[in-house]
Amino acid sequence: MPFMENAHIRATKRATNVSLDESLLLEAKTLRINVSQAAEAGVARAVAEKRAELWVAENRKAFECWNAYVEKNGLPLGKYRNF
Repeated sequence: MPFMENAHIRATKRATNVSLDESLLLEAKTLRINVSQAAEAGVARAVAEKRAELWVAENRKAFECWNAYVEKNGLPLGKYRNF
């Protein structure tokens, strides 16, 4: 999913207000961290994690059905496994 992770880089930027802990902001500036880039990366990571969480929730029934099938019938082609 590299495209999705980097899609925000090519997107049009929009100014926004963000409230940050003052000491954290001061330390970031002292360390010459680009706060906008760091915030964008953090939001992108949070979005990716939330999308993954939603995907798992949306597909939970399929996982449960597959697990029940494997418990009852074993893995398809399981007899050919070497491990």
